[in-house]
Amino acid sequence: MKFTKAIVKTPCVNMIKGLSTANLGTPDFELALKQHEQYIKALETCGLEVTIMEPDNSFPDSTFVEDTAILTPECAIITNPGAQTRKGETKEIKNALTGFFNNIEHIQNPGTVDGGDVMMAGSHFCIGLSERTNDVGAKQLIKILERDGFTGSTVRLEKFLHLKSGVAYLEDNNMVVTGEFTDNDAFRKYNLLKVDDKEGYAANCLWINDFVLVAKGFPTTKELIEYAGYKTIELDVSEFRKLDGGLSCLSLRF
Repeated sequence: MKFTKAIVKTPCVNMIKGLSTANLGTPDFELALKQHEQYIKALETCGLEVTIMEPDNSFPDSTFVEDTAILTPECAIITNPGAQTRKGETKEIKNALTGFFNNIEHIQNPGTVDGGDVMMAGSHFCIGLSERTNDVGAKQLIKILERDGFTGSTVRLEKFLHLKSGVAYLEDNNMVVTGEFTDNDAFRKYNLLKVDDKEGYAANCLWINDFVLVAKGFPTTKELIEYAGYKTIELDVSEFRKLDGGLSCLSLRF
């Protein structure tokens, strides 16, 4: 699959109040802005036309746009985020996507889905069941996907916040995995690139066209991905890591 566009949202000042389980301290807002600018440049290097949404102080976590929508070649699916403080983020995302998608679907209460729990691997979607994504939401999502000719299945999480915190599909049947996902039946059919727990954060890498974005500071994982035949772009996302965020969280690609 080739991507041509991306949507990002500039971090807001209130990101320092965002949700976090990382225990890595308070984000440096000014540094986060610089890191976000470098992220946008990397997307452009990958050949994407980037739409930049304005910051919104009403929603501290709103820079993590991936959680608010799931984009397929057939439609956009507006999620229903599992965290109460993030539910209002979907309205603005829907407005942004209306210009690109004719068909827009929604996950409805009591179903919840975070986009960070949804990974597309070819025509199949793996959906993590987590604190943010429940069975009801996953079933709604699978119903929409199957209508459009895709398939979906669920993977129950034990430790990770989101599925894509520990798994990334790099196309060509290659899957980066770490932690609880290294020996999970759901991924046995793929060629697994196993990331050591010491560099587990770097498993949240991002394939875009001919490149893989990787988090800076994890040389073994970078080497692993390059050895598999991919060109990498290394990015510092330290301030987003403090909010449990990673490379995939910061954009919607389509």
